[in-house]
Amino acid sequence: MVKAVVLGASGGIGQPLSLLLKASPLIDELSLYDVVNTPGVAADLSHISSPAKITGYLPADDGLKKALTGADIVVIPAGIPRKPGMTRDDLFKVNAGIVQTLVKGIAEFSPKAFVLIISNPVNSTVPIAAEVLKAAGVFDPKRLFGVTTLDVVRAETFVQEYSGQKDPSQTTIPVVGGHSGDTIVPLFSQAKPAFEIPADKYDALVNRVQFGGDEVVKAKDGAGSATLSMAYAGFRFAESVIKAVKGTKGIVEPSFVYLPGVPGGEAISKTTGVEFFSVPIELGVYTQVADIFWGAYC
Repeated sequence: MVKAVVLGASGGIGQPLSLLLKASPLIDELSLYDVVNTPGVAADLSHISSPAKITGYLPADDGLKKALTGADIVVIPAGIPRKPGMTRDDLFKVNAGIVQTLVKGIAEFSPKAFVLIISNPVNSTVPIAAEVLKAAGVFDPKRLFGVTTLDVVRAETFVQEYSGQKDPSQTTIPVVGGHSGDTIVPLFSQAKPAFEIPADKYDALVNRVQFGGDEVVKAKDGAGSATLSMAYAGFRFAESVIKAVKGTKGIVEPSFVYLPGVPGGEAISKTTGVEFFSVPIELGVYTQVADIFWGAYC
């Protein structure tokens, strides 16, 4: 029995993410929460012929408590989206408070749940979530993840003309560092299967992965950010977590985590001088830094 919760389910990422989760055969119960429109989103999705039972909650009548109680996995896409000219620092001023409030609810009502943070800037919202959980005495670093999967998906997609893969998802490219601009580091040299990128194309390719979000914001001309691709990436990571917890071995996904609290992460933290960093993580009950990362880069 798996209960998944989406906090911020009525937004541009939340709605398509909720759709993908509702369609997943891995989920038995799906609870949606947002400040507006959630019952309507839940009613719409309830017409989909998939096993998951779905409910939608608003803040009134202890909605957050009802949504979170019994949760196994909580995904947080809540917050304002990027608009042209906005940086992730601009987002921080609003989204930090939203994440703080929601994580307080998680600490109280579902402290054992896996928590997946999508709300930007991930480099800042994940440490905030960690501090809230620490203050409540329920912080488990192996259950808190910043979702950086969109960087991985972009890397897989953008290299297709060089990798020769008909299906870009069959290319594995570790992306490490953070989840904003220059902190995003795609490790094309570690791609599997291996391929060559022309020297005169390399910098442009790295830049496109790092600033792919700007490309979408500009193309949407002020009407939104990378909501659909982010929903897909969030679902991919959530599904990987669920599969791993259900017993599937060897599932590896990069994620922004608290290194000192994850097996294999403390040495990386000492080497890099940072506590939070995106590295390939082997998911499961005993989440740890993947051996492939440890062996190749440490």
